[in-house]
Amino acid sequence: MVFYARRGALFFVLFLPAYVVSTAVASVVSTGNFYADFHTTWSPTHVHHLLPTTCSYSEKSACKSNSYRDTRPAPFSPAMSLTSDRPNRDEIDLEFLGNVTGQPYILQTNVYANGLGDREERIYLWFDPTKDYHTYSILWNLHQIVFMVDWVPIRVYRNHGDKGVGFPRWQPMSLKASLWDGDSWATRGGLEKVDWSKGPFVVSLGDYKIDACVWKGNPRFCRADSSTNWWNKPRLASLTATQRRLFKWARKYYLVYDYCQDSKRFQDQQLPKECSLPKY
Repeated sequence: MVFYARRGALFFVLFLPAYVVSTAVASVVSTGNFYADFHTTWSPTHVHHLLPTTCSYSEKSACKSNSYRDTRPAPFSPAMSLTSDRPNRDEIDLEFLGNVTGQPYILQTNVYANGLGDREERIYLWFDPTKDYHTYSILWNLHQIVFMVDWVPIRVYRNHGDKGVGFPRWQPMSLKASLWDGDSWATRGGLEKVDWSKGPFVVSLGDYKIDACVWKGNPRFCRADSSTNWWNKPRLASLTATQRRLFKWARKYYLVYDYCQDSKRFQDQQLPKECSLPKY
């Protein structure tokens, strides 16, 4: 699956895996018509269908829609996720954590497999995301999940299912974007609270593109070798040499939290198995 957002606004690109949406034929899922591709699940009066689309948050109500750019530093979390919406859900998350004025913005990623998450990683962005649109992408295929910012890989979560590591594989997922109040934990561990007098808090959503195999009841079709399931081709089984260099650069200079390095969090337990396995 692929979903992306472009410069000039938060523009997302997500590459859907062959096993999430199931059909014998994969295709570009997005029609290019915002109204046909997305619907507002709550607070429709807080979503303005302009170009770009805007989503606002007030003390009385939240909203959920499909793309964005944060225009105010605050304990709010614009978020984009793929989710199966089941008790044992699979989920792939990109979340902007609130910041203190003048401090770098933090982008958090997380992966849930069969209901188990706690796989957070956080990076500082090397730009101010409120000043311009940028491209936020997810490639999810049979081999790996790659999170990218302006096409720079910031995280790789490989499919080590053969070694007993959870990986989203069998559940169909939908793409969601939202703006929600995260002041209980998202900004300095919940120390910074929302100043509602500065609202409404607005996120602008830009372009999008989604390629996927459309789910029709049997995941095997989406896992099948097919010329249309281009995201499962061998060339996308791992990062390219250039991508590896960019990945190492982002991790060296901008990674601020990695659950695989948090021994205190897991205490007497061993770190998750994937932490000792290769990323590419």
